[in-house]
Amino acid sequence: MTVPGFAPWLSTIAAAVLGCLVPEAPGSEAPPVVPPGRPVVLVGAGDIASCSSGGDEATARLLDAVIRGPAPVVVFTAGDNAYDGGKPNEFAECYHPSWGRHKARTRPAPGNHDYETSGAGGYFGSFGTGAGSPSRGYYSFDAGDWHVVVLNSNVEMDAGSEQEQWLRADLAASDDRRCTVAIWHHPRFTSGTKHGNDTSVGPLWDALYEAGADVLINGHEHSYVRASRAANAHRRRRPCAGRAGVRRGNGWRGSVVVWHGAAHQ
Repeated sequence: MTVPGFAPWLSTIAAAVLGCLVPEAPGSEAPPVVPPGRPVVLVGAGDIASCSSGGDEATARLLDAVIRGPAPVVVFTAGDNAYDGGKPNEFAECYHPSWGRHKARTRPAPGNHDYETSGAGGYFGSFGTGAGSPSRGYYSFDAGDWHVVVLNSNVEMDAGSEQEQWLRADLAASDDRRCTVAIWHHPRFTSGTKHGNDTSVGPLWDALYEAGADVLINGHEHSYVRASRAANAHRRRRPCAGRAGVRRGNGWRGSVVVWHGAAHQ
């Protein structure tokens, strides 16, 4: 990756975990309500389920293992949830037999393949209210010491767009004591070569950078890429740094691109 200030390295992990490892038994539990000061796990991947691949079954077993731990777990997705076109039958036949057993605790993000079905109807029909409003597909929530922002890189996101303005307002209203993680599908920067950098998400990246967000998680690139940045002149020092399990200092804590099969290639 040639982004100034970033030091990328590759890994073979398909799940991104924040905070301490702290789960519950597998099942249909809803995402836990975790007050500040308590550890929480955020675990997931992007580009997840295909009936022609065993990657989603393998990573679903990883989810099972994490969720069997002793504390709260929220599962995320980083888009392209059901291949090839996000159809209702693909969610029913490909996603639900594996990752679907954790659907009630899942907070998803949509990808371009989900939108190959008109209006991402299969995606919103599958996840229901957990995916936010079908007219938007972006939303936020709090979990422990983390403020989690889920964005939609398949709809309007130019500077001044409804989504970009919503994001800036959401970040401004977030409690400074929390760290911020943002999840969406198309990475602004990646050292991968399948799709490469996506400048269209720049306004969302800029808003997060200016607000001092801590971690970004994307999908789309079909590889695992992790980068960290040493400094961000916009970022304020906040008490979240020690409480949420991130290292102290200014700047991005990480930018992560994940997908379902990387741990098994």
